[in-house]
Amino acid sequence: MSTLGELIAKLAGRRIAVVGDVMLDHFLYGQVDRISPEAPVPVVRFDHDQYRLGGAANVARNVVTLGGQALLVGIAGEDETAKLLRQELRTASLDDANLVVEKTRATTRKLRIVTSRNQQVARVDYEEDSEPSAATIEALRRQVGIVGNGAHAIVMSDYGKGTVAPVVIAAAGIVAKSAGIPLVIDPKLPNIARYRGATLITPNHREAEQMTQMAIRSTVDARKAARLLHEKIGASVIITWGEHGMWVLDASSTTLFEEALPAVTREVADVTGAGDTVAAVLSLALAAGAKIVDAARLANLAASVVVTRFGPATLTAAELRAATNGK
Repeated sequence: MSTLGELIAKLAGRRIAVVGDVMLDHFLYGQVDRISPEAPVPVVRFDHDQYRLGGAANVARNVVTLGGQALLVGIAGEDETAKLLRQELRTASLDDANLVVEKTRATTRKLRIVTSRNQQVARVDYEEDSEPSAATIEALRRQVGIVGNGAHAIVMSDYGKGTVAPVVIAAAGIVAKSAGIPLVIDPKLPNIARYRGATLITPNHREAEQMTQMAIRSTVDARKAARLLHEKIGASVIITWGEHGMWVLDASSTTLFEEALPAVTREVADVTGAGDTVAAVLSLALAAGAKIVDAARLANLAASVVVTRFGPATLTAAELRAATNGK
């Protein structure tokens, strides 16, 4: 078995098709000196704005910072948020040419009002989660075929905003099966059947609870939930579980392999976007030929690094290598 350090060296240049709900994370920073006389809320004196890529766009950004190539497919409107999103994509060396435009649709933006010590005062979401138009869905289906051609893996990031529609999932499954490449899906919706065709799904424990209608309070529960999900769609399953780490069910061979991966102990600053990092690392590692459990170990380490940073974060291959401690 190769070491994690050897696996990291194989990530460079892997071509990943990233399909999902793109969004812009908007941080408004300010200072609080008093409480409003109009209502018992803090008055935030504006200091500056900051924008970061979120959702599937953050998955793509993680792929690039780790040395891979990302082709991003998602939906954007023709609003001011879309302009800012495209600027951030270009800054991150990501191509925006594969975004499907639905002119009347609001581009997802999550505004967080942040004060000293990165304390969030409020969050305002500008978004639509209604089903996209038939023309948009068809355009997404076509784009999946285009970006999947020549990719080493496909990763789908479902935030429930409409991009990861059943037709689009089916198209990704067809491309992945034809090309013999892994399809990794970070799911959101409780209807597990919609994710049939995935090589690997990566629900967090609350999503796994909704999908299985069972409480997950122990590794025994996680094992039962992962097995139930596998039985329903045939995929391998990684349940991410915050400070409890991950539960891995590898169904890639005739015998199931199951293992609990404990979380790497670090001081957590913000878990925002950690799932995006996990999805990116898993897809890159599988594209590099790693076994699912080794990909999970690497993703677990990567998540432990990004949660020490505020907001949706990324890490480099060098930072990930340092986190392995020679493992």
